[in-house]
Amino acid sequence: MKRVARDTQWPLTGTKWTRFYLDASSFTLAAAASGEPASASYAAIGEGVTFSTAPLERALEFAGPIKAKLWVSSNTDDMDIFATLRAFDPQGKEVTFLSAVEPKAPVSQGWLRVSQRKLDAKRSTEWQPWHAHDETQKLKPGEIYEVDLEIWPASLALPAGYQLALTLQGKDFERSGETGVQKGSGWFLHDDPRDRPPETFAGTHTIYSSGGRRPYLLLPVIGDT
Repeated sequence: MKRVARDTQWPLTGTKWTRFYLDASSFTLAAAASGEPASASYAAIGEGVTFSTAPLERALEFAGPIKAKLWVSSNTDDMDIFATLRAFDPQGKEVTFLSAVEPKAPVSQGWLRVSQRKLDAKRSTEWQPWHAHDETQKLKPGEIYEVDLEIWPASLALPAGYQLALTLQGKDFERSGETGVQKGSGWFLHDDPRDRPPETFAGTHTIYSSGGRRPYLLLPVIGDT
């Protein structure tokens, strides 16, 4: 019987930290960043914006921590970013997963209140931002801010022809057309108006990409992909 080697490192030994750059003009995720300045605005409590890869030319396998580096603004003095990583088959049907709280969970999710964007420089790494949470840094409406958003670690093997997508919103992810309480984010939602007063968190958000601002999704690619 062949003995399978165990990897006791985290992240896994040999992880290839791979960037997929967001393009706000074409709503794509690509290996190279676009040099053209672009921005995309969306209603915070709406469907948001989704950035997708082209159909994969080769299989893609990743396992470990995930991060999104973004440049954003709001027309209010704070904003919540909800990031949802999703996968789609060659026919365009979303691939979902059974989780403890959601029967049709996406690949992974992450959240960040932008007034809590301050990083702990000693604890943060390339692949995992560590937010200090020791002060509130309110926004100036219309001003652009750089943020690092942690997305929960995930493990996935996607065959060639599949697509990966990143959806950004100002509210919990929910699939349109779903019935019942569980619509993609489980039971526990960020919907308390005392925590998220509409005058602050129901504004308009903008994502920026350009030569000087290169937003990206960082994936922990493993194997020979």
